[in-house]
Amino acid sequence: MKKIAVLLGVVIGAMLPPVTHAATLDAHDCWVRAMPPSLLSSGYFVVSNNGDKPATLTAASSPAFGMTMMHKSENKGGTATMEMVSSVDVPAHGALEFKPKSYHLMMEQPPKALQVGSTIPLQLTFADKSTVDLKCAVKSAATVGN
Repeated sequence: MKKIAVLLGVVIGAMLPPVTHAATLDAHDCWVRAMPPSLLSSGYFVVSNNGDKPATLTAASSPAFGMTMMHKSENKGGTATMEMVSSVDVPAHGALEFKPKSYHLMMEQPPKALQVGSTIPLQLTFADKSTVDLKCAVKSAATVGN
């Protein structure tokens, strides 16, 4: 009987979805620059990880844009550079800030112009397939920070 109970526990455990980071992750302070539809926009936010393991952010998407990519800007020897990144780690018990002149989202192909003062949805996807949804404030193109 004990063997059957153990076997049943293993089978049920295998059928359950994997434990994800979603319960330990929080995203906040999201904002997006309002740009003319023909120009690229940028998005910024903070992801906090209260879990014991790092989480890997692999994608961001919004129905307000046809394409959203993660980028990192750096200053290397006096030269500003920007490159697309496929993933970014959020440390355990830490946070990662997407901000101007650092990690940020490049957003393009909006189906319609964004209105300053409105909000748009954004979904963050992590390597374990968990997601975090948030609302982003649309701010003036002249905005420098949060």
